[in-house]
Amino acid sequence: MYVPNDRWTWSFTLVALFQAIIALALEAYVFGRFEASLHSGASEQSAARTIPTYLSLYIFGFIYELVLVWDALRVKNTIQVIGICLYNVGMLIYSAVKMDQIDDAIRELTKGNWIEPGIWDDLRPFLVAAPAVLALGTVALSFCAWKLYGVFSWDIYKSISADLQLKRRFLVFQVYITLLKLDFFFFLAFTVQFLVIVGGSFEDAEIILTIIAIPVTIIILWLAAVVTRRESYAGQACIIVIYFAAMAYFIFKLFRMYDNSNPEKVLEYYPARKSLTTFAVLTILLLVVTIVTAGLCTKNFNKGLAPHVRRRKIANPEDSYKPYPSAHDLNNHPMGPVPNRMTID
Repeated sequence: MYVPNDRWTWSFTLVALFQAIIALALEAYVFGRFEASLHSGASEQSAARTIPTYLSLYIFGFIYELVLVWDALRVKNTIQVIGICLYNVGMLIYSAVKMDQIDDAIRELTKGNWIEPGIWDDLRPFLVAAPAVLALGTVALSFCAWKLYGVFSWDIYKSISADLQLKRRFLVFQVYITLLKLDFFFFLAFTVQFLVIVGGSFEDAEIILTIIAIPVTIIILWLAAVVTRRESYAGQACIIVIYFAAMAYFIFKLFRMYDNSNPEKVLEYYPARKSLTTFAVLTILLLVVTIVTAGLCTKNFNKGLAPHVRRRKIANPEDSYKPYPSAHDLNNHPMGPVPNRMTID
């Protein structure tokens, strides 16, 4: 099992860990205080489900980020390290949007007398502190990523070759794999919010399809990585078609959230509309970049990259180091003593 082994890998890991601990502690207090302030029967209101859902996503988001950190350092993926910094920015945006969404939820609950008055004033300082912690964490992670870039780039250079074109192809592959990992989180975050906050009955086909889409998406993203490693043109074409279908799905969801011709649906989406819009837009942008990168990966098929991408980890040059034989080894050779220097007869 991989363990950080130098100053900057440890620094990157510890910054991500401490950031997660502090942010989750703040959110845990907000959750506890919010739940304690609800009146009897308030849990049936959709607005009352916002904070538990956001906290669940926060927990999953930070745990997933720690997994990404460990994986990036293990395989020495420079692009994934940079991607983690961008992921942190996404969490920062979500944290800011979440604060506004919670304010709307509390106002709605206050109108129906489902929550004690003045709770927003108690929660606001903690909600403001969370984005501040993430902003500081993003700066620290970016500095560590800059240091790790030099270390990992040298390891990749020694592991692959000095061929500039091959290194560029490998870089495109790393970008693609990192995008797949980010796509997974943003799609799952959107789906969970839709199912928990918006909800609906199991008789609704849209709800059933959304539930089925979660395991199907995980399988598709895994197959996307496998297909690229094996350089299958047919498989890659199918995956890209699925990406376009996924993008159409999120555009459709955005349209449904703001379609004034169907006020009932607009009202269903309202408790989480800002948050869902944020994740839908970020996911669409990621899908656009993923489609372009998938096309570039396809262009690089059968150009000598396959042996390198099928390895899950950048080889450590020190692991393959073999010292010169000692005098003792030469004297005890199975074929008899071996001279340790060249002689001329």
